[in-house]
Amino acid sequence: MIEVADRLKNVEEYYFSKKLKEVAFLISQGKPIINLGIGSPDLAPPIKASVALEQSLEDEGAHRYQSYQGLPELRAAITDFYKTHFDVNLSAQTEVLPLMGSKEGIMHISMAFLNKGDQVLVPNPGYPTYAAVANLLEAETVYYNLSEETQWEPDFIALERMDLEKVKIMWVNYPHMPTGANASNKFYDSVIAFGKRHNILIVNDNPYSFILNDHPKSILRYRNAKDVCLELNSISKTFNMAGWRVGMVLGHFDHISAVLKVKSNMDSGMFYGIQKGAIEALKSSKMWFMSLKNVYEQRRKLIWELAEALNCTYDNSSSGLFVWAKLPPHLKSEEFTDLVLKEHSLFITPGTVFGSQGEGYVRFSLCAETDVINEAIARVK
Repeated sequence: MIEVADRLKNVEEYYFSKKLKEVAFLISQGKPIINLGIGSPDLAPPIKASVALEQSLEDEGAHRYQSYQGLPELRAAITDFYKTHFDVNLSAQTEVLPLMGSKEGIMHISMAFLNKGDQVLVPNPGYPTYAAVANLLEAETVYYNLSEETQWEPDFIALERMDLEKVKIMWVNYPHMPTGANASNKFYDSVIAFGKRHNILIVNDNPYSFILNDHPKSILRYRNAKDVCLELNSISKTFNMAGWRVGMVLGHFDHISAVLKVKSNMDSGMFYGIQKGAIEALKSSKMWFMSLKNVYEQRRKLIWELAEALNCTYDNSSSGLFVWAKLPPHLKSEEFTDLVLKEHSLFITPGTVFGSQGEGYVRFSLCAETDVINEAIARVK
């Protein structure tokens, strides 16, 4: 065997990559598994997005290499979207960079700004990819704890007591995944000031703003944000287009230029047709968001019923594609979810996937039809 790179010694295969193999095996053995673990939207994209993709295939140059910076019309659609929904003014020429999904952006931003030995502040609980990418680049992950007691916001007093000399990037993510917590205005002001004091790049990962959330926020709306902040976003959750792989990073020209240096060496541009579809999706009217909200509200009520049937509690003011639920005292997350899988053929996610602060919690996905969720409730009851 050829020995793998040292960087892989500190990186595990993504939890869902491994767990879905187990789920697929159980299904192949005839087990009627219900999957409420994954946040992959099952609803259809806007019709006009699909039509635009199909019609674009006849355009001259549709199948050629595309610009590393995306179509000018796509960049304009993104900045118009930010103006309409977040009241944020951005230059389509210099302050937005389309990405093949925001997950790509996590790697590109990290490669653009991290050196070996730099430190990265990562939320606990939080999206596992933040730490995985830091490990791949031989940077050091420094976790900052979030808790129910602080409404899943950072404790800035505790952060200020830390040795921050080597910290280069701080990842934040609101509405928060996995908890669904929404950040206060005070948080955004505080984190921007924190970044400026310590010369830390604050990156807000913001894909859940339009899921069960009446007040979408962008960190770029706040004073001085562009000095030290980037924001990642995507059309995956908002427009049910996860497989299309369209995301974006937004911020100051200098920061965007650094990310482009990495990106332009990693791909050869996004497929033309997908860009044309994304443009139409970003132009969607208020009716799109209202219909999305109605579907997810119905599903969430049923997931709350399922959580109660499993003796879990939850916060009914949270946003996003998931319900974050607290287990009864003394129960362990992975033991509980394994038991639910075994006894009810129901796959839900243990909170520990997202860090040690997720112990004692589980996460339910809303990406299943109401009939499926009702079947899960019937099995548990």
